[in-house]
Amino acid sequence: MAELTYRDAVARGIAQEMARDPDVVFLGEDVAKAGGVFKATVGLYEQFGPLRVRDTPISEQAILGAAMGAAMTGLKPIAEIMFSDFLAVCFDYIANEFPKSRYMTNGQVKCPLVVRTGNGAGSRFGAQHSQSVENWCMMIPGLKVVAPSSPRDVIGLLAAAVRDPDPVIFFEHKSLYPMKGEVPDGEIVDTLGTAKIVRPGKDATILALALMVPRALEAAEKLKAEHGIDCEVVDVRSLVPLDTQTILGSVARTHRLFTVEENPRLCGWGAEIASIVADEAFYDLDGPIVRITTPHIPLPAADVLEDTVLPTPGRIAERVRQSLGS
Repeated sequence: MAELTYRDAVARGIAQEMARDPDVVFLGEDVAKAGGVFKATVGLYEQFGPLRVRDTPISEQAILGAAMGAAMTGLKPIAEIMFSDFLAVCFDYIANEFPKSRYMTNGQVKCPLVVRTGNGAGSRFGAQHSQSVENWCMMIPGLKVVAPSSPRDVIGLLAAAVRDPDPVIFFEHKSLYPMKGEVPDGEIVDTLGTAKIVRPGKDATILALALMVPRALEAAEKLKAEHGIDCEVVDVRSLVPLDTQTILGSVARTHRLFTVEENPRLCGWGAEIASIVADEAFYDLDGPIVRITTPHIPLPAADVLEDTVLPTPGRIAERVRQSLGS
């Protein structure tokens, strides 16, 4: 075992796949000698050289266009879009090109690529550099969407994404980059479409993603210590494919469901899961599904305001306590 930061796990995950498969290439803005704007790709240029680790112009369309061409002709590119907000700049590739290439060519062309992107708030970058936009991508047929919350999951889910035959959007939360965690030695490979119960409990299920996972865990400990409420926390990890079996199984045990979402409330990922649970597990519920989200507003840059609008451990705990009547 080794203790790695989330940031270091990104570099290790990419290196693991590049060392395993010579067809894996990596491209993006300042990812080579500079090691990435978030320093998450330090050492890859020195290890794999300029033919496989390539800096690009500041053009999101160019990055994804080059990645798609590489994928269609036999390579397995990992492309970096520095901030997930900028997926809007190159959304035609994400919505119309990557996910539809297999269908439009009757299976003759595959598009095995990964788009890594820095996602989420907490770094005081303001409304255009802080959004959580997983829901932008999960609505598109043909895309797979993952968002790890721990260093170990970064490596395992990235390996699964690279080895998948379809395009995967890989959201890395910027505020998690400094977070440390224990990571096993050797190759780590996970499975897309698997959620993880990170804290067992019996009184309520809390679903969370990325940065909201450690916040939900902190809230669960607070609820247990102060009110005797024992919450099960489920790290969703993969939005597409979605592990409905784990989610529905948890709801069947606890009979209450809370989602903790960093994205704005309207059309967030938790709304889709709430719909699924209402359809398939309505009679397992002892009360309404509750979504704990960021308000439907542009994210402020001021630290006090940003901290106010994001779900916090205290806000999560209080909402659960109120809903359970404790």
